[in-house]
Amino acid sequence: KYTSGRYTWRTYIPAMGEKDQASVGSWIYCDDHHELDFEVGYGTEEVRKQIGATEKEMVAYMTSQDFPYTSTPVAVSTGWHIFEIDLTLRNGKYYATWRIDHEVKQEVQLQFGSEIAFHIYCSVENLKFIGDRIPQQENYGLFDFVQYQYHP
Repeated sequence: KYTSGRYTWRTYIPAMGEKDQASVGSWIYCDDHHELDFEVGYGTEEVRKQIGATEKEMVAYMTSQDFPYTSTPVAVSTGWHIFEIDLTLRNGKYYATWRIDHEVKQEVQLQFGSEIAFHIYCSVENLKFIGDRIPQQENYGLFDFVQYQYHP
């Protein structure tokens, strides 16, 4: 189990099936209320329009499941990416920063701190929110490495 520090994944994002409810995930998890993640998939038509995703881009969601709940979608190209979640302590609570290819994409002050420790995961899942239909093709993800670097 891990606490404050930088969580890094080098993950390959393929061209997912159009409208498929499939996701390549890079995430940290304690329980259903303490989970921070990247979930990358085709995206719903509504969200794709909202963020201006091109035909060749996928949608990456950066999410805190609770305390507070937040979820921000951004467009990402297919191919290899570095996904990072950095947890620092501010007044005893985690401050989370999500980066894609070393560029800050989302930040949020969480309402919990180092009393919550995480496990590190990689996954390919079928998730309803990330597309408009049950997958119509086999989708996959590749993971080159996962790294954790502690810092207080």
